[in-house]
Amino acid sequence: MCSNLGGGGLGMTPGQPCVVRWRGCGRGSRGPAVTLKGGLGVLQQGAPAPPTWPLPSTPPQGSFPALPFSLPRPAARLPLAAAMPFSNSHNALKLRFPAEDEFPDLSGHNNHMAKVLTPELYAELRAKCTPSGFTLDDVIQTGVDNPGHPYIMTVGCVAGDEESYDVFKELFDPIIEDRHGGYKPSDEHKTDLNPDNLQGGDDLDPNYVLSSRVRTGRSIRGFCLPPHCSRGERRAIEKLAVEALASLDGDLAGRYYALKTMTEAEQQQLIDDHFLFDKPVSPLLLASGMARDWPDARGIWHNDNKTFLVWINEEDHLRVISMQKGGNMKEVFTRFCNGLTQIETLFKSKNYEFMWNPHLGYILTCPSNLGTGLRAGVHIKLPHLGKHEKFPEVLKRLRLQKRGTGGVDTAAVGGVFDVSNADRLGFSEVELVQMVVDGVKLLIEMEQRLEQGQAIDDLVPAQK
Repeated sequence: MCSNLGGGGLGMTPGQPCVVRWRGCGRGSRGPAVTLKGGLGVLQQGAPAPPTWPLPSTPPQGSFPALPFSLPRPAARLPLAAAMPFSNSHNALKLRFPAEDEFPDLSGHNNHMAKVLTPELYAELRAKCTPSGFTLDDVIQTGVDNPGHPYIMTVGCVAGDEESYDVFKELFDPIIEDRHGGYKPSDEHKTDLNPDNLQGGDDLDPNYVLSSRVRTGRSIRGFCLPPHCSRGERRAIEKLAVEALASLDGDLAGRYYALKTMTEAEQQQLIDDHFLFDKPVSPLLLASGMARDWPDARGIWHNDNKTFLVWINEEDHLRVISMQKGGNMKEVFTRFCNGLTQIETLFKSKNYEFMWNPHLGYILTCPSNLGTGLRAGVHIKLPHLGKHEKFPEVLKRLRLQKRGTGGVDTAAVGGVFDVSNADRLGFSEVELVQMVVDGVKLLIEMEQRLEQGQAIDDLVPAQK
C-alpha cells in the first residue's frame, strides 16, 4: 500500500465512491482497486476475490443495543482488501451515523487541532480520503487521544501520506498558520543548504556549550508516511536507505544497525548517549500508529565517529543528524549539509526523490516539522540565567525554545538546557542556524553577567 498516485483525495460519500488503488511497495505493480461506497468496501469487477470474515446474521441477544439503521448484507462480508494497515477500522460504519454523533469530545484539549476542528469542519471532511485511504479520523486520532501538554501546545494531528496536506487542507492550513507564526497558504518556503552562508558559529564558548547538533527529517516520495505505511513499505524504505547510505565515504562512511538485532543493553546505551531514538513510549508514536510492528525495519546508521547519524522509520522515513561535543556549530552544520546533499543525490540515482513542494517545503509526518524540518540545538550550561524570571521571555524574543537536559518533559540537570530554534517553516536552514548561533552568544553573555551579580536588563533583546 502506498500513495504513489498524485492528485488530491476524492469525497468518500454515499453515491460518490472514493477509489483507493493498492500497489506494490514503492514502485511495484498496480493491484486491484478498491471502491469505498458509502463506507462499504466493494472490489471492482474482475478483481480476484479477497479473503473475507463472516459476521453473524443476528448478534447474540442482549449483547449490543440496536443500531439506529439496518446494515445491507454486503457489509457483512467486508473484503480484507479494504482494511488499512492502521486506521479507524470502524470508519465504514461511522458514515452511517450523523457527523455530530461521531465528533470527538475536545472540551478539555490543548492542541492546535482542537482549536481548529469544529463540528461543521468535521462534517465537511470526515467522508474524504487520500488516494491511499487515509481519513480525517486517522489525521486527528493522536490529538483526540492526547489532549495536550501543560506547558507546550502540541499539534494534535499527523499526515498519513503526501496528499494529506492537500485533501485535508481546510484543517491543516489553519493549524500550520497557527503553529508557524502566521504562515499563510499563499506563502512559499525557502531552502538554503550552503554552510558558507552561515556567519560565525565556530567559536561558541565550550565552557558553556557542551555539545552541538543539527537534525532534519526526510520523506521518500511514493510511500505512505509512518502513521499509514505497511510492513512491506517500511521494509522497502529500510532497504533503500541502507543501500544508499552504504555509498557514503570519507568521514561520512559508516554502517547500519538494525534495532531488532540489538540487545536491550545496546539499545539503552545508544539512547542514553543521545544517539538513538527512544523506545516507542511517546503518545505521538503510539496513538498515531507510527509504532506498529516495532522494532521491525527500524534502525540507526552512523559514521565511524558517531558524528553523522540517520534514524530509519521512526517518526519519519529518515532523520538525518549531525552532532559533536563542544561549540563548533559551523563544523556540525557543514557536515550536516554535505551529508544531506549526498544522501539526496544517492536517492535520486535510484529514481527516488524526497517529498517537497514550494509552499510547505519538505513534507514530514508532523505539521510542526514542515519546511526545513530542521532543529539546531546546543546543550548549554545556564545555571543562573535558567533561574531568572526573564529567561522564558528572552528565549521567545530570540525565537528559541528550551527543553530539559534529556529532551522534552525532562528537568535541566545541573542547569544544562537543550536550546534550539523554535521555527521550522518560512525560514531557510541557514537562517535558523544563524538564529541559534547569535542567540546562544547572547545567552552566554547574560549568564556571565549574572555570575558577577550584574543586571541583564540592557541585554534583553527586541523581538526577532
